[in-house]
Amino acid sequence: MKILLVEDERRIADFVCAGFKEQGFVVTHCDEGNAGFDAASSGNFDVIVLDIMLPGRDGLSILKGLRREGNATPVILLTARNELDDRVDGLNLGADDYLAKPFFMEELIARIHAMLRRISGERQNVLVVGNLRLDRISREVAWAGHTIDLTRREFNLIEYLMRSPGRVFTRTQILEHVWGYDFDPSTNVVDVCIQRIRKKIVALNMNDQEPSPIESVRGVGYRFHKPHTDV
Repeated sequence: MKILLVEDERRIADFVCAGFKEQGFVVTHCDEGNAGFDAASSGNFDVIVLDIMLPGRDGLSILKGLRREGNATPVILLTARNELDDRVDGLNLGADDYLAKPFFMEELIARIHAMLRRISGERQNVLVVGNLRLDRISREVAWAGHTIDLTRREFNLIEYLMRSPGRVFTRTQILEHVWGYDFDPSTNVVDVCIQRIRKKIVALNMNDQEPSPIESVRGVGYRFHKPHTDV
């Protein structure tokens, strides 16, 4: 696990770095806010442990800047025991947890593991492909942040395609998995359902030329568009 520690108090930093290394973690330490923000912005860390009171850029400013950039790296704030307002502000800005000083190293490590387990569970229930986000628990689908009102069948269909972006599914496969029983192969129920989904996405996409994420594959079926990633 790669951890970024942004903490200016040398005694605390040495204590925490030693504890992390004993656990086999790879630790990068910054003792100043501007350097901490630059390091955190790289996106190369699994967890950021962030003190609020820092020289240069303070911890809440760092957190706000990261979340504004779309950086979702889990953050644990280190706060003084009487900094209730800062803890509340930090959670509202997107911190995942906080720990008041002084603290035991064992508790910090336990909180990191618990936080990562919780986030991992949440991510398993959320599919994100390109601009489309699907939440299996709330059964909500959003395109570029705008909620799409889908029927139960439409939701099940788009979830089925999103599980394997780039893979082509035949109409028969979609019928079996989404409708749950065999239909007449000549039925156009799949095509009709996909057209309804596309129209709902287009309605939220009027100022954007991005095509529908559901692609037709002539003579075969459909697939969910897999965004290209830079190598």
